[in-house]
Amino acid sequence: MDKFNTNNLNNKGIKDINFKHGGNILTQAKKLNLLPSKIIDSSASLVPFKPPKLILDVLISEIKTLGFRYYPERNLNSLREIIGEFHQINPDNILPGNGASELITWAGYEASKSGASCIPSPGFVDYERSLNCWNASFDYSELPKNWSNSFPQTFPIKPICDVLWITNPHNPTGQLWDKKSLEIILKKYKLVICDEAFLAITPNGEKESLIPLTKKYDNLLVIRSLTKLFNIAGLRLGYIIGSSEKLKKWNIKRDPWPLNSFAIKAGIELLSNKILYEEWTSKIHDWVNTEKNWVSNELSKIKNLKVHNSSTNFFLIESKFSLSSNIHYLEKKGILIRECNSFRFLNEKWARISLQTRKNNKILCREIQNSFKK
Repeated sequence: MDKFNTNNLNNKGIKDINFKHGGNILTQAKKLNLLPSKIIDSSASLVPFKPPKLILDVLISEIKTLGFRYYPERNLNSLREIIGEFHQINPDNILPGNGASELITWAGYEASKSGASCIPSPGFVDYERSLNCWNASFDYSELPKNWSNSFPQTFPIKPICDVLWITNPHNPTGQLWDKKSLEIILKKYKLVICDEAFLAITPNGEKESLIPLTKKYDNLLVIRSLTKLFNIAGLRLGYIIGSSEKLKKWNIKRDPWPLNSFAIKAGIELLSNKILYEEWTSKIHDWVNTEKNWVSNELSKIKNLKVHNSSTNFFLIESKFSLSSNIHYLEKKGILIRECNSFRFLNEKWARISLQTRKNNKILCREIQNSFKK
Protein backbone atom coordinates (compact mmCIF):
# COMPACT_ATOMS: atom_id res chain seq x y z
CA MET A 1 0.00 0.00 0.00
CA ASP A 2 1.07 3.59 -0.58
CA LYS A 3 2.68 5.49 2.26
CA PHE A 4 0.27 7.75 4.12
CA ASN A 5 1.73 10.98 5.52
CA THR A 6 0.55 10.89 9.11
CA ASN A 7 2.54 14.03 9.93
CA ASN A 8 -0.01 16.04 7.95
CA LEU A 9 -3.08 14.58 9.63
CA ASN A 10 -5.82 16.82 10.99
CA ASN A 11 -5.96 20.55 11.58
CA LYS A 12 -4.91 21.49 8.08
CA GLY A 13 -6.94 24.58 8.65
CA ILE A 14 -9.78 25.82 6.52
CA LYS A 15 -7.69 28.81 5.45
CA ASP A 16 -5.29 26.34 3.82
CA ILE A 17 -8.05 24.99 1.55
CA ASN A 18 -9.60 26.70 -1.45
CA PHE A 19 -13.25 25.66 -1.55
CA LYS A 20 -13.93 27.26 -4.92
CA HIS A 21 -16.56 25.57 -7.06
CA GLY A 22 -17.67 25.92 -10.64
CA GLY A 23 -21.16 27.03 -11.54
CA ASN A 24 -20.89 30.71 -10.54
CA ILE A 25 -23.12 31.65 -13.44
CA LEU A 26 -25.31 34.19 -11.61
CA THR A 27 -22.30 36.15 -10.34
CA GLN A 28 -20.70 36.28 -13.77
CA ALA A 29 -23.96 37.23 -15.49
CA LYS A 30 -24.39 40.13 -13.07
CA LYS A 31 -20.79 41.24 -13.62
CA LEU A 32 -21.27 41.31 -17.41
CA ASN A 33 -24.84 42.67 -17.21
CA LEU A 34 -26.13 39.62 -19.07
CA LEU A 35 -28.96 37.21 -18.53
CA PRO A 36 -27.74 33.91 -16.99
CA SER A 37 -28.99 32.13 -20.13
CA LYS A 38 -26.42 34.08 -22.15
CA ILE A 39 -23.50 32.64 -20.17
CA ILE A 40 -21.85 29.45 -21.43
CA ASP A 41 -21.09 27.69 -18.16
CA SER A 42 -18.50 25.03 -18.84
CA SER A 43 -17.25 25.18 -15.24
CA ALA A 44 -20.11 23.14 -13.73
CA SER A 45 -20.65 19.66 -15.10
CA LEU A 46 -24.42 19.74 -15.61
CA VAL A 47 -25.98 18.37 -18.76
CA PRO A 48 -26.79 21.37 -21.02
CA PHE A 49 -30.37 20.38 -21.89
CA LYS A 50 -33.63 21.60 -20.43
CA PRO A 51 -34.93 19.20 -17.77
CA PRO A 52 -37.57 16.69 -18.90
CA LYS A 53 -41.06 18.17 -19.23
CA LEU A 54 -42.18 15.76 -16.51
CA ILE A 55 -40.25 17.80 -13.94
CA LEU A 56 -41.88 21.04 -15.02
CA ASP A 57 -45.31 19.42 -14.85
CA VAL A 58 -44.61 18.18 -11.32
CA LEU A 59 -43.45 21.61 -10.13
CA ILE A 60 -46.40 23.40 -11.72
CA SER A 61 -48.81 20.90 -10.15
CA GLU A 62 -47.25 21.43 -6.72
CA ILE A 63 -47.80 25.17 -7.11
CA LYS A 64 -51.35 24.92 -8.46
CA THR A 65 -52.48 22.53 -5.73
CA LEU A 66 -50.64 24.55 -3.06
CA GLY A 67 -48.90 21.37 -1.96
CA PHE A 68 -46.01 23.42 -0.62
CA ARG A 69 -48.25 24.71 2.20
CA TYR A 70 -47.61 21.51 4.13
CA TYR A 71 -44.47 20.26 5.81
CA PRO A 72 -42.73 17.59 3.70
CA GLU A 73 -42.86 13.97 4.80
CA ARG A 74 -40.48 13.79 7.75
CA ASN A 75 -38.93 10.38 7.07
CA LEU A 76 -39.15 10.69 3.28
CA ASN A 77 -40.62 7.19 3.12
CA SER A 78 -42.32 7.64 -0.28
CA LEU A 79 -39.11 8.81 -1.92
CA ARG A 80 -37.02 6.15 -0.19
CA GLU A 81 -39.35 3.42 -1.43
CA ILE A 82 -39.11 4.66 -5.02
CA ILE A 83 -35.30 4.84 -4.85
CA GLY A 84 -35.24 1.38 -3.30
CA GLU A 85 -37.38 -0.07 -6.07
CA PHE A 86 -35.23 1.65 -8.69
CA HIS A 87 -31.97 0.16 -7.35
CA GLN A 88 -33.44 -3.03 -5.84
CA ILE A 89 -32.26 -1.92 -2.40
CA ASN A 90 -34.08 -2.03 0.96
CA PRO A 91 -35.47 1.50 1.65
CA ASP A 92 -34.01 1.27 5.18
CA ASN A 93 -30.58 1.46 3.52
CA ILE A 94 -31.38 4.71 1.71
CA LEU A 95 -31.26 8.31 2.92
CA PRO A 96 -32.27 11.12 0.52
CA GLY A 97 -30.56 14.46 1.02
CA ASN A 98 -30.51 18.11 0.09
CA GLY A 99 -28.16 17.43 -2.80
CA ALA A 100 -25.07 15.24 -2.66
CA SER A 101 -23.28 18.01 -0.72
CA GLU A 102 -25.40 17.51 2.40
CA LEU A 103 -24.75 13.79 2.29
CA ILE A 104 -21.02 14.36 1.83
CA THR A 105 -21.14 16.41 5.03
CA TRP A 106 -22.74 13.50 6.90
CA ALA A 107 -20.28 11.07 5.32
CA GLY A 108 -17.59 13.27 6.86
CA TYR A 109 -19.29 12.80 10.21
CA GLU A 110 -19.13 9.03 9.81
CA ALA A 111 -15.51 9.23 8.67
CA SER A 112 -14.57 11.29 11.74
CA LYS A 113 -15.66 8.38 13.96
CA SER A 114 -13.78 5.78 11.93
CA GLY A 115 -10.24 7.15 11.98
CA ALA A 116 -7.93 8.85 9.50
CA SER A 117 -9.30 9.60 6.03
CA CYS A 118 -7.46 9.64 2.75
CA ILE A 119 -8.60 11.75 -0.20
CA PRO A 120 -7.18 10.62 -3.58
CA SER A 121 -6.12 13.86 -5.18
CA PRO A 122 -6.62 15.97 -7.17
CA GLY A 123 -10.17 15.45 -5.90
CA PHE A 124 -13.44 17.15 -5.06
CA VAL A 125 -12.85 19.89 -2.45
CA ASP A 126 -16.12 19.19 -0.60
CA TYR A 127 -14.60 16.09 0.98
CA GLU A 128 -12.09 18.31 2.75
CA ARG A 129 -14.84 20.73 3.78
CA SER A 130 -16.94 17.94 5.26
CA LEU A 131 -14.03 16.50 7.22
CA ASN A 132 -13.16 19.93 8.58
CA CYS A 133 -16.75 20.28 9.79
CA TRP A 134 -16.17 17.39 12.19
CA ASN A 135 -12.50 18.11 12.98
CA ALA A 136 -11.61 14.80 11.35
CA SER A 137 -8.10 13.56 10.56
CA PHE A 138 -7.27 13.36 6.88
CA ASP A 139 -4.54 13.59 4.29
CA TYR A 140 -4.13 13.30 0.52
CA SER A 141 -2.78 10.57 -1.73
CA GLU A 142 -1.65 11.77 -5.14
CA LEU A 143 -3.12 10.14 -8.23
CA PRO A 144 -1.00 9.74 -11.39
CA LYS A 145 -1.43 12.66 -13.79
CA ASN A 146 -1.30 10.49 -16.88
CA TRP A 147 -3.61 7.61 -17.69
CA SER A 148 -4.62 5.37 -20.57
CA ASN A 149 -7.38 6.15 -23.06
CA SER A 150 -9.44 3.05 -22.24
CA PHE A 151 -12.07 2.81 -19.51
CA PRO A 152 -12.80 1.48 -16.94
CA GLN A 153 -9.42 1.49 -15.24
CA THR A 154 -7.98 -0.21 -12.19
CA PHE A 155 -7.98 2.06 -9.16
CA PRO A 156 -4.28 2.99 -9.02
CA ILE A 157 -3.52 3.62 -5.33
CA LYS A 158 -3.98 1.81 -1.99
CA PRO A 159 -3.13 4.33 0.72
CA ILE A 160 -2.69 3.26 4.33
CA CYS A 161 -5.54 4.83 6.28
CA ASP A 162 -8.86 3.96 7.90
CA VAL A 163 -11.29 5.71 5.55
CA LEU A 164 -10.96 6.00 1.79
CA TRP A 165 -12.92 8.51 -0.30
CA ILE A 166 -13.52 7.43 -3.91
CA THR A 167 -15.13 9.38 -6.74
CA ASN A 168 -16.37 7.34 -9.70
CA PRO A 169 -15.94 8.69 -12.30
CA HIS A 170 -13.21 10.74 -10.72
CA ASN A 171 -13.53 14.49 -10.46
CA PRO A 172 -11.69 16.32 -12.03
CA THR A 173 -9.88 13.75 -14.21
CA GLY A 174 -12.94 11.92 -15.58
CA GLN A 175 -11.42 8.47 -15.02
CA LEU A 176 -13.91 5.62 -14.62
CA TRP A 177 -12.77 3.07 -12.04
CA ASP A 178 -13.26 -0.66 -12.48
CA LYS A 179 -15.76 -2.20 -10.04
CA LYS A 180 -13.62 -5.31 -9.48
CA SER A 181 -10.61 -3.29 -8.38
CA LEU A 182 -12.81 -1.22 -6.06
CA GLU A 183 -14.30 -4.31 -4.40
CA ILE A 184 -10.79 -5.51 -3.55
CA ILE A 185 -10.18 -2.15 -1.88
CA LEU A 186 -13.40 -2.41 0.14
CA LYS A 187 -11.93 -5.26 2.16
CA LYS A 188 -8.96 -3.18 3.32
CA TYR A 189 -10.66 -0.19 5.03
CA LYS A 190 -12.93 0.49 7.99
CA LEU A 191 -15.04 2.74 5.76
CA VAL A 192 -15.19 3.45 2.03
CA ILE A 193 -17.21 6.41 0.75
CA CYS A 194 -17.90 6.26 -2.99
CA ASP A 195 -19.28 9.36 -4.68
CA GLU A 196 -21.10 8.34 -7.88
CA ALA A 197 -22.58 11.77 -8.66
CA PHE A 198 -21.55 11.60 -12.34
CA LEU A 199 -21.92 7.86 -12.91
CA ALA A 200 -25.38 7.98 -14.52
CA ILE A 201 -24.09 10.55 -17.02
CA THR A 202 -21.15 8.35 -17.97
CA PRO A 203 -21.57 5.90 -20.88
CA ASN A 204 -21.33 2.33 -19.51
CA GLY A 205 -20.85 3.83 -16.06
CA GLU A 206 -23.62 1.96 -14.27
CA LYS A 207 -21.78 -1.33 -14.83
CA GLU A 208 -19.15 -0.05 -12.37
CA SER A 209 -21.58 1.11 -9.67
CA LEU A 210 -20.91 -0.12 -6.14
CA ILE A 211 -24.57 0.12 -5.12
CA PRO A 212 -25.14 -3.67 -5.39
CA LEU A 213 -22.14 -4.19 -3.09
CA THR A 214 -23.81 -2.25 -0.26
CA LYS A 215 -25.80 -5.45 0.41
CA LYS A 216 -22.53 -7.26 1.08
CA TYR A 217 -20.33 -4.65 2.77
CA ASP A 218 -21.48 -2.66 5.83
CA ASN A 219 -18.41 -0.44 5.51
CA LEU A 220 -19.54 0.99 2.15
CA LEU A 221 -21.47 4.22 1.56
CA VAL A 222 -22.47 5.23 -1.99
CA ILE A 223 -23.60 8.76 -2.82
CA ARG A 224 -25.75 9.56 -5.87
CA SER A 225 -27.08 12.81 -7.35
CA LEU A 226 -30.01 13.59 -9.64
CA THR A 227 -28.92 17.22 -9.94
CA LYS A 228 -26.35 16.83 -12.69
CA LEU A 229 -28.12 14.21 -14.78
CA PHE A 230 -31.37 16.17 -15.10
CA ASN A 231 -29.95 19.73 -14.87
CA ILE A 232 -31.90 20.59 -11.72
CA ALA A 233 -29.14 22.04 -9.53
CA GLY A 234 -31.53 24.47 -7.85
CA LEU A 235 -33.79 21.69 -6.56
CA ARG A 236 -30.96 20.02 -4.56
CA LEU A 237 -31.63 16.30 -4.66
CA GLY A 238 -29.37 13.35 -3.92
CA TYR A 239 -29.30 10.18 -1.84
CA ILE A 240 -26.91 7.86 -0.08
CA ILE A 241 -27.04 4.06 0.16
CA GLY A 242 -25.41 2.07 2.92
CA SER A 243 -25.76 0.60 6.41
CA SER A 244 -29.25 1.26 7.83
CA GLU A 245 -27.73 1.54 11.31
CA LYS A 246 -25.45 4.38 10.23
CA LEU A 247 -28.12 6.22 8.24
CA LYS A 248 -30.70 6.08 11.04
CA LYS A 249 -28.22 7.79 13.38
CA TRP A 250 -27.60 10.53 10.81
CA ASN A 251 -31.31 11.05 10.31
CA ILE A 252 -31.82 11.64 14.04
CA LYS A 253 -29.14 14.32 14.12
CA ARG A 254 -29.85 16.26 10.93
CA ASP A 255 -32.43 18.96 10.16
CA PRO A 256 -36.07 17.82 10.51
CA TRP A 257 -37.01 18.64 6.90
CA PRO A 258 -33.85 18.49 4.73
CA LEU A 259 -35.76 18.26 1.42
CA ASN A 260 -38.47 20.60 0.18
CA SER A 261 -41.71 19.32 -1.32
CA PHE A 262 -40.69 20.23 -4.89
CA ALA A 263 -37.51 18.15 -4.75
CA ILE A 264 -39.36 15.19 -3.19
CA LYS A 265 -42.07 15.18 -5.87
CA ALA A 266 -39.50 15.53 -8.66
CA GLY A 267 -37.43 12.62 -7.33
CA ILE A 268 -40.44 10.35 -7.02
CA GLU A 269 -41.63 11.06 -10.56
CA LEU A 270 -38.20 10.78 -12.18
CA LEU A 271 -37.25 7.46 -10.62
CA SER A 272 -40.68 5.85 -10.89
CA ASN A 273 -40.76 6.46 -14.65
CA LYS A 274 -38.12 3.99 -15.85
CA ILE A 275 -38.91 4.47 -19.53
CA LEU A 276 -38.28 8.22 -19.28
CA TYR A 277 -35.12 7.60 -17.25
CA GLU A 278 -33.72 5.12 -19.77
CA GLU A 279 -34.56 7.33 -22.75
CA TRP A 280 -33.01 10.34 -21.05
CA THR A 281 -29.78 8.59 -20.06
CA SER A 282 -29.46 7.08 -23.56
CA LYS A 283 -29.71 10.59 -25.01
CA ILE A 284 -27.10 11.85 -22.54
CA HIS A 285 -24.67 9.02 -23.28
CA ASP A 286 -24.92 9.62 -27.04
CA TRP A 287 -24.27 13.31 -26.43
CA VAL A 288 -21.22 12.59 -24.23
CA ASN A 289 -19.65 10.24 -26.77
CA THR A 290 -20.26 12.56 -29.73
CA GLU A 291 -19.30 15.88 -28.17
CA LYS A 292 -16.34 14.55 -26.21
CA ASN A 293 -14.67 13.38 -29.41
CA TRP A 294 -15.53 16.55 -31.32
CA VAL A 295 -14.33 18.96 -28.64
CA SER A 296 -11.18 16.95 -27.99
CA ASN A 297 -10.28 17.03 -31.67
CA GLU A 298 -10.83 20.78 -31.86
CA LEU A 299 -8.79 21.65 -28.76
CA SER A 300 -5.99 19.24 -29.71
CA LYS A 301 -5.20 21.62 -32.57
CA ILE A 302 -3.88 24.17 -30.04
CA LYS A 303 -0.12 24.22 -29.68
CA ASN A 304 1.27 23.49 -26.19
CA LEU A 305 -2.09 22.25 -24.94
CA LYS A 306 -2.80 18.66 -23.91
CA VAL A 307 -6.36 17.34 -23.78
CA HIS A 308 -6.64 14.51 -21.27
CA ASN A 309 -8.98 11.65 -22.07
CA SER A 310 -12.14 11.25 -19.99
CA SER A 311 -14.99 8.76 -19.63
CA THR A 312 -17.63 11.37 -18.87
CA ASN A 313 -18.95 14.87 -19.61
CA PHE A 314 -15.93 16.80 -18.32
CA PHE A 315 -12.20 16.59 -18.97
CA LEU A 316 -8.92 18.27 -18.07
CA ILE A 317 -6.71 20.36 -20.28
CA GLU A 318 -3.06 20.97 -19.44
CA SER A 319 -0.97 23.80 -20.82
CA LYS A 320 2.78 24.35 -20.76
CA PHE A 321 2.02 27.83 -19.46
CA SER A 322 -0.41 29.41 -17.00
CA LEU A 323 -4.04 29.42 -18.16
CA SER A 324 -5.00 32.37 -15.95
CA SER A 325 -5.05 34.89 -18.79
CA ASN A 326 -7.00 32.47 -21.00
CA ILE A 327 -9.63 31.98 -18.30
CA HIS A 328 -9.89 35.74 -17.77
CA TYR A 329 -10.31 36.28 -21.53
CA LEU A 330 -13.08 33.67 -21.66
CA GLU A 331 -14.88 35.20 -18.67
CA LYS A 332 -15.08 38.54 -20.47
CA LYS A 333 -16.66 36.66 -23.38
CA GLY A 334 -19.29 35.17 -21.07
CA ILE A 335 -17.68 31.71 -20.99
CA LEU A 336 -16.78 29.92 -17.76
CA ILE A 337 -14.34 27.04 -17.42
CA ARG A 338 -13.06 25.60 -14.16
CA GLU A 339 -9.65 26.79 -13.06
CA CYS A 340 -7.84 24.09 -11.09
CA ASN A 341 -5.90 25.95 -8.43
CA SER A 342 -8.27 24.62 -5.78
CA PHE A 343 -7.49 21.01 -6.68
CA ARG A 344 -4.60 19.48 -4.75
CA PHE A 345 -1.57 18.69 -6.96
CA LEU A 346 -2.89 20.81 -9.86
CA ASN A 347 -2.08 24.44 -10.59
CA GLU A 348 -2.79 27.35 -12.95
CA LYS A 349 -1.60 25.29 -15.95
CA TRP A 350 -4.68 23.08 -15.66
CA ALA A 351 -8.38 23.65 -16.28
CA ARG A 352 -11.50 21.49 -16.34
CA ILE A 353 -14.01 21.83 -19.16
CA SER A 354 -17.56 20.50 -19.25
CA LEU A 355 -19.28 19.57 -22.48
CA GLN A 356 -22.06 21.74 -23.91
CA THR A 357 -24.44 21.55 -26.86
CA ARG A 358 -22.74 21.48 -30.27
CA LYS A 359 -23.71 25.13 -30.82
CA ASN A 360 -22.06 26.23 -27.59
CA ASN A 361 -19.14 23.82 -27.98
CA LYS A 362 -18.30 25.55 -31.26
CA ILE A 363 -18.25 28.92 -29.50
CA LEU A 364 -16.31 27.47 -26.58
CA CYS A 365 -13.60 25.91 -28.75
CA ARG A 366 -13.32 28.97 -30.99
CA GLU A 367 -12.83 31.31 -28.05
CA ILE A 368 -10.37 28.98 -26.30
CA GLN A 369 -8.37 28.93 -29.53
CA ASN A 370 -8.59 32.73 -29.70
CA SER A 371 -7.43 33.02 -26.09
CA PHE A 372 -4.12 31.42 -27.07
CA LYS A 373 -3.60 34.00 -29.81
CA LYS A 374 -3.75 36.95 -27.43
